[in-house]
Amino acid sequence: METRDRLAIALDVDDLVEAARLARQLKPWFGVAKVGLELYSAHGPDAVIAIGDLGYRVFLDVKMLDIPTTVGKAARVVGALGVSYLTLHAFGGVAMLQAGVEGLEAGAEAAGSPRPTALGVTVLTSDRAAPPHILGDRVRAAKQAGCGGIVCATSDVAEAKQIAPDLIAVVPGIRLPGEDAHDQARAATPEAAFEAGADLLVIGRAVTAADDPGAAAATLTGLVAKPG
Repeated sequence: METRDRLAIALDVDDLVEAARLARQLKPWFGVAKVGLELYSAHGPDAVIAIGDLGYRVFLDVKMLDIPTTVGKAARVVGALGVSYLTLHAFGGVAMLQAGVEGLEAGAEAAGSPRPTALGVTVLTSDRAAPPHILGDRVRAAKQAGCGGIVCATSDVAEAKQIAPDLIAVVPGIRLPGEDAHDQARAATPEAAFEAGADLLVIGRAVTAADDPGAAAATLTGLVAKPG
């Protein structure tokens, strides 16, 4: 895979015009774009469609968490929008995760879209106090439910891959060397995340809050690009 296919830009703004402007500017370095709670709350499905129309694979990060029936129905709607990734909070358990997986895939199939990937969110990168067993429990739940991947901190990737090596590991909380971690208690550099076994990095403020987002993206890509 090209480096840009393993990098997701987090469009964490509430203005769709600004999100689209950033997406266009950063497209040379990112193949995936994350639509999170802020942008989705402001613009709903229109945000997914608009960013997808720019040629990105859309990663909808809304961390669905509810009873299985509700999650299944909501995931089916999202699947029909053509997203490539959808987050489901693994705290909800196997039945809820499975309903989300099935709904997401059914929605995509009905719309004629490529099969999307459901991601089980394990432990938030801002959470310093999660008990040690939580990660393993949630990775196993995601695997049992049929998720295609998990979301975890860099420090959790090795353990997660031991439990479920076939699941892709999506890692947020990425910062360039020497940068402020902000509210990410378990941030890491791109190199550290890939060395730990991450498959897809989610990058936000390290690029979007930079004085020159394009230059920051180029620097980041240069740090993680592999020869050949």
